[in-house]
Amino acid sequence: MKQFLQVKSSSKPIGRFAPSPTGDLHFGSLVAALGSFLNIRSRGGEWLVRVENIDPPREVEGAGLRQIETLEQHGLISDREVVWQIDSTGLHKQAIDYLLKEKQAFHCACTRAELPPNGVYPGTCRQGLPAGKSARSIRLRVNSDSVEFDDAIQGHCVQLPANNCGDFVIRRADGLIAYQLAVVVDDIKAGVTEVVRGFDLIESTGRQILVYRALGLTPPSYGHLPLITNDAGRKLSKSDNDDPIQNGRPEDNIRLALACLGHPPPTSVATIAELLDWALTHWRIDQVPNGPLAWPNQPC
Repeated sequence: MKQFLQVKSSSKPIGRFAPSPTGDLHFGSLVAALGSFLNIRSRGGEWLVRVENIDPPREVEGAGLRQIETLEQHGLISDREVVWQIDSTGLHKQAIDYLLKEKQAFHCACTRAELPPNGVYPGTCRQGLPAGKSARSIRLRVNSDSVEFDDAIQGHCVQLPANNCGDFVIRRADGLIAYQLAVVVDDIKAGVTEVVRGFDLIESTGRQILVYRALGLTPPSYGHLPLITNDAGRKLSKSDNDDPIQNGRPEDNIRLALACLGHPPPTSVATIAELLDWALTHWRIDQVPNGPLAWPNQPC
C-alpha cells in the first residue's frame, strides 16, 4: 500500500457519479447518474458524488452546486459528504511524485504543436529532455502491452494505449492535474470498487487501468452506459448547454431515464420514492442497452 494513499476498505460495493461543473446536468447526465446509483444501491452498496472541478478554465460558476441540487431533487443523494476534487490536489501531487520516483513517469518538454498529426506521443522525452528544452508537462510511461477488461455492459474490451495515445499527460503544462491521474487517485481514496459511467469515457479506461498498475493497485470493475445523443447523433454535452434537466418534473425525468436504461416502470408507480424503490428491486445491468440512444422526445 502506498503510504500517501489511505484507501477506505469496505465489504460493500462502492460506486460514484463524478460530473465536471462545465454546465448544468442534462438528460444524458441523469441517465449516467441513475445507472451508477442503481447498480450500487441495488446490492446494498455506497453511492458517492464527486464534483470534478480541477479544471478552472472550463468551470461554469455555480454549476457544481446546481448539479448536486438537481441530483437531490431526483432522489439521488450521496451516501457520504459530496467531494470536491480540487480538495485532493495535494494527494494528486504526491501520486505524481511517487510515479516520477519509480520511473513510471517522466518530464516532457513537448508542446501540442510538436506532436504528430495523429496526436500519439512519439516518446521524444522518454530518455531525458532534449538539449535546450525545459520541462512543461509530466507523462506516464506506456508500454506496448494491450489492456483488457470485461465491461459489464459492453462486454470484453481490448485497448492499445501505446497505439492510441502513447505516453500520456498526468500533469499539464499549465500545472493543472490531468483528468486521467486525478480520477484514479480519487477513486482509490474513496475505495471505489465499481465504475459505471457513460460510454464516452470508455476510451479513458485503458489509460486509467495503466495508472492503477503504475501505482501497484487493482483497478475497479467497469460498466459503460449508452450515450444519449441529439438529432445529429452528437452526445449531449453540459459545456454546450444541451437540454438542461427541468427540476420541476423529476418524476417524469426518472421515468424516462429508467426506460432508456432498459427498465421501463409500470404506470402505477408514480412518485420519485416509488420509482427508485421499484428500480432498485428490478435492476439488472445485463438489461441495459449497449448502444447510443437518441434524445427521447418520446419514451425510449
